[in-house]
Amino acid sequence: MLKLSKFVLGLLAVMLVTVFTPAYANGHGEKVVTLYRTAENGTGDTVGTVTLKDTIYGLLLTPNLANLAPGMRGFHIHENPSCSPAEKNGRTVPGGAAGGHFDPLDSNSHEGPYGDGHLGDLPPLYVAPDGTATTPVLAPRLRLRFVRNRAVMVHLRGDNFSDEPVALGGGGPRSVCGVISRQLGS
Repeated sequence: MLKLSKFVLGLLAVMLVTVFTPAYANGHGEKVVTLYRTAENGTGDTVGTVTLKDTIYGLLLTPNLANLAPGMRGFHIHENPSCSPAEKNGRTVPGGAAGGHFDPLDSNSHEGPYGDGHLGDLPPLYVAPDGTATTPVLAPRLRLRFVRNRAVMVHLRGDNFSDEPVALGGGGPRSVCGVISRQLGS
């Protein structure tokens, strides 16, 4: 029940941000990040963009993605500015060079965007039945300056914002990734 209430509060916050962002955003930076499919040999085709914009309520991430599997997906900021594969336990991990969830306070805890855990934990990404994702999400503890020179990641499965029963919310493989460069704009 508590997690559902946090989800509902998050959706209400996104609605407020959508209404009040235009007045606040004038003169404030935004970042457009192109996302690509991850692959064992690098990155694959582009699936669209995510626009990151500071608001008075936190960092607003507005996806414009297509050709994804429908459903709720784990959505995170990862610590390194790379979407390249990396080796882990003798296996190639697509998107593995992005490192773990952005956690500058060393919480070592996966609690979601409204908890005290990783700062990189974002609300889930909703992918519609037609494979598009356009619903904005709000990360109330983040600002654009915190996430520059990092990666934004979409996981294959949903995220329960807990390390139980599966570590890191059970989002599974990294399916889509984009690098957030240091500069504003595209």
